[in-house]
Amino acid sequence: MVRAVSGVRPRVDRATLLAWTRDYGVYVGVAVIVLFNIVFTPNFLSLENFRVQAVQVAPVLIVALGMALVIATGGIDLSVGAVMALSASAIALYLGYGPVVAVLVALVTGAAAGAVNGLLVAFAGIQAIIATLALMIGGRGLALVLVPRLQGIRNEDLRALGSGSFLAVPYVVWIAAVLVAVVVFLVRRTVFGRGLVAIGGNRRAAELSGLPVRRTLLLVYVLCGVLAAVAGVLTTARLQASDPNSVGVLIELSAITAVVVGGTPLTGGRVRIAGTIAGAVLMQLLVATLIKHDLPPSWTQMAQAAVIIGAVYLARDRRRT
Repeated sequence: MVRAVSGVRPRVDRATLLAWTRDYGVYVGVAVIVLFNIVFTPNFLSLENFRVQAVQVAPVLIVALGMALVIATGGIDLSVGAVMALSASAIALYLGYGPVVAVLVALVTGAAAGAVNGLLVAFAGIQAIIATLALMIGGRGLALVLVPRLQGIRNEDLRALGSGSFLAVPYVVWIAAVLVAVVVFLVRRTVFGRGLVAIGGNRRAAELSGLPVRRTLLLVYVLCGVLAAVAGVLTTARLQASDPNSVGVLIELSAITAVVVGGTPLTGGRVRIAGTIAGAVLMQLLVATLIKHDLPPSWTQMAQAAVIIGAVYLARDRRRT
């Protein structure tokens, strides 16, 4: 029988501490940045600031939702920024047929781009990073061919979509919230959601158990493409301009960061939607804080890089332990 020695504190196991940090560190990070801004950033608690931060984080969060599904399967999608650019081009080209047609064409374009990625990954057996890298380069090039330069978008319906609000909450935030609910339902309540996690955990075992692995992978990339297109539509509507040269640039890195920081491992087999939301908020607040305190853009890039390295290190340590 082992007796507890009075006055001696139990040692904290290193693996337990790292696991706790990996699972809940993103929420601590959000809390720390919020407290810092409350103390040191003027007008941080104003409703207008909350509105601005929510509007800016919404497109990143929408893209990150699709990225989380892809990463849960053990894949990755580097083409989401290019898909946003393609959707912006579609809006500019088809707006003459009405905003509804233009938006539908943009969403179909995103679905088609995702289908290309899914077919290459699931059926052609090409590694996800290579397949999506090709579309990342070619897709933006195609967008620039379709709309070579910035083109103004003058449409009141799109303006309302990008800048309007309901119950004092911007439409873009409502749309992001609805998409979060849809993705949570898919992951937690459907066979599709359980299947994509199983594929990420062990694809061979998923195949042997009879899961439609290829079809599931195809649908995952299609969903990611559609979500990226939604983000492109909202960005275009808010800016009232279609500029494929800048829309969605580097958003794939922001989305991957939000997913990984939120606790979804790059190796797949797990997806944390709540963590992804917190990760997107963390990165938005981090960038906004540095900007508000007059630090140059290079500092924001280095800060993001440090967060990525830390998150990947924690995931690496889990695999080793």
